[in-house]
Amino acid sequence: MAKFELKLPKMGESVAEATLTSRRKEEGDTIEADEAVLEIATDKVDSEVPSEVDGVLIEKLFEIDDVVQVGQTIAIIEIAGDGPSADAPATIEATPAVEKAVTAVEKTVTAAKDTVATPVVSSEDRFYSPLVKNMAKAEGIAQAELDTIAGTGKEGRVTKNDMLSYIDTRGTQKAAPVATAPQKTAIPVAKATKASPVSVNGEDEIIDMTRMGKLIAHHMVASVQTSAHVQSFIEADVTNIWNWRKKVKDSFEKREGEKLTFTPIFMEAVAKAIRDFPMINIAVDGDRIIKRKNINLGMAAALPDGNLIVPVIKNADQLNLVGMTKAVNDLAGRSRGGKLKPDDTQGGTYTVTNVGTFGSIMGTPIINQPQVAILALGAIRKVPAVIETPDGDFIGIRMKMFLSHSYDHRVVNGALGGQFVKRVAEYLEAWDMNREL
Repeated sequence: MAKFELKLPKMGESVAEATLTSRRKEEGDTIEADEAVLEIATDKVDSEVPSEVDGVLIEKLFEIDDVVQVGQTIAIIEIAGDGPSADAPATIEATPAVEKAVTAVEKTVTAAKDTVATPVVSSEDRFYSPLVKNMAKAEGIAQAELDTIAGTGKEGRVTKNDMLSYIDTRGTQKAAPVATAPQKTAIPVAKATKASPVSVNGEDEIIDMTRMGKLIAHHMVASVQTSAHVQSFIEADVTNIWNWRKKVKDSFEKREGEKLTFTPIFMEAVAKAIRDFPMINIAVDGDRIIKRKNINLGMAAALPDGNLIVPVIKNADQLNLVGMTKAVNDLAGRSRGGKLKPDDTQGGTYTVTNVGTFGSIMGTPIINQPQVAILALGAIRKVPAVIETPDGDFIGIRMKMFLSHSYDHRVVNGALGGQFVKRVAEYLEAWDMNREL
């Protein structure tokens, strides 16, 4: 019998690791090719890891909640045959290189155990997952303080639950001394106050939050504590867009096989406005401003379970309306079907959310960190409006919507925030009724 090493596959350029969340197969179970063996999660997307071969699972190398690096072997599958399968290039062989690696790992494990036994650990000798690092950053926990948190994970690693427990009791503990690098002074962030306990009686139903729900809740609270949220509102007349889409949507769907919604039209206008005001396409890192080269638009999408996810349209300013439509429809469809890849949610530089989908005429969205602004699209309404003509003003029926712009007042002042959303409205109102696709 040959043995096949099932490795954690590459999930995107910016994703280096994932957390094992559940198992579909246990040791001794028969597995078919392309059948899911286990489930993993990054800080934004859940995914399945399928088997590449038919066989029997004979060894699992990681436990639930363990953090696995891309390329690491996560399970051993026994496959039929006397030698390695042609489809299974990675097999277990006792080579000198492997023996050397095993020795190095044993030394690392021994060092980790010694490290866990020490109350304070140097960050150079301790591994922290991206999720833990993001939580620490959002809560204003410096590296020196993070090193003092006891870890309950494998080899003493600090887990998400360790962080949540520490954050809950942080206010009652004496804070560890925090060393601040002289060359980089972070903008102060307000600390959260501990919530009062909620009384529960026998008629109340208690519902546990999902893993994604907890992450979203944490990110939203952290964003409000980090950014000074300010809003600007403007009303846009989108009558020309309404009538143009009505005229071309059937022929567009017949030709392209895609439905033409309003979202790609709005996304195109936002991308153009960002080109005009590039300082809205930035991020804050301590006391530094990172000006993004690419315009990657996040598109908030509702999931069937009520949670939200923000897939990203990369280099949105380089797409024409057909390309934008295909990108929007693809990401929206895969969001609803749970088919997004981890890299689909990475690298966003500005976010758009369509609150009008649920009938809201406007909203005050929370900024998607580390971005500095987010635009909410309100419902399109048929309203009476004053129409100016060379022959005088008169009242007419127009299709209008509100644009709500939330931005971080630490780095985006009212002039820039207001001018940007006004430019988006100008692009929408100047829509060419004779535009060809």
